[in-house]
Amino acid sequence: MDGFRFDEGSILSRGEDGLPCDHPPVVWQIELDEELANSKVIAEAWDAAGLYQIGHFPGDRWSEWNGRYRDDIRRFVKGDPGLIGSVASRLAGSSDLLSSAQSANRSTASTFITCHDGFTLNDLVSYNGKHNEANGENNRDGINDNLSWNCGEEGDATDPAVEALRNRQIRNFAAILLLSRGVPCLWREMRSGAPRTVNNNAYCQDNEVSWFDWNLVDERPDCSASGKG
Repeated sequence: MDGFRFDEGSILSRGEDGLPCDHPPVVWQIELDEELANSKVIAEAWDAAGLYQIGHFPGDRWSEWNGRYRDDIRRFVKGDPGLIGSVASRLAGSSDLLSSAQSANRSTASTFITCHDGFTLNDLVSYNGKHNEANGENNRDGINDNLSWNCGEEGDATDPAVEALRNRQIRNFAAILLLSRGVPCLWREMRSGAPRTVNNNAYCQDNEVSWFDWNLVDERPDCSASGKG
């Protein structure tokens, strides 16, 4: 096992009263534990109660998922204005967000655009909105603001120009991610992967909604993160 990722890792910073601690003991025990010296330790630096702690985890061992990187790059690639300064900071390692210790160790910035939660990268360039009806909650579950753009046509493209633009947007995302300073997190697909079900909360779907379709690796070799072998 290479290491551990702590989902909603900011929970570890809360005390018995539920308030965040200045020096949370669990976080620092993990930071200083000799048995974890060679392990990857990554925090999702926020929790469901709204505690957002990018740059607050110790910078020698802890890495953090950089949610601001995800959001700024999504906005930038889909064409939102006024982001040049923010995007420059994200590409350079997000020193405006990280602590001084983390700034000295830029590998602590875990950059990502898509992950197990939310839209796949395919969805990100194909839909403006979620469609989680299959989850049985009347499409109320999952986040509403996906920072996505359908490139001019919602869902499966009938216009070859829209399809070509989507493929180009995928490559734009991939190039920015891999050229950014920090450790890139590549989710399971670029253009191949989950079918176009646009479900951004597919944890409850053990079927084609969440499975990886390996046939798409051959069908879309120009926009796939995977190859044969």
